[in-house]
Amino acid sequence: MRNPLLIVLLFAPLFLLSQKTKKPALKFDAVEIIREDIPYDSKDLFVFSFKNNGKTPIRIESVQTSCGCTTAEKPSDAIGKKGSGQISVSYDTKRVGEFVKSITVTPNLGDPVVLTIRGNVLPEKQ
Repeated sequence: MRNPLLIVLLFAPLFLLSQKTKKPALKFDAVEIIREDIPYDSKDLFVFSFKNNGKTPIRIESVQTSCGCTTAEKPSDAIGKKGSGQISVSYDTKRVGEFVKSITVTPNLGDPVVLTIRGNVLPEKQ
């Protein structure tokens, strides 16, 4: 009874080490963008650039924001292998103060990626 258990214990680490780890299909340049002092009612975008590291074209199925004060735009076309794209995010800068918002990007291949924007909106100048 000990021999089969001993064999499993000896070979399990080798099996686990031999498994290739999959690279994510989408590789973002940054998953968080921080802006310290954003002018009130600014129209600047938070732009997340990414590359398709996969072997086939990939399509962004959905982009979901954590609240209605944040909107995001995704590429409408598939991104070819080794191609690149952008997710553009805007925040309602009429909301004064600090904020942290998340954006979930779901591709047709691979796992979803969570992006984050952080910042501080300055009060309106009098």
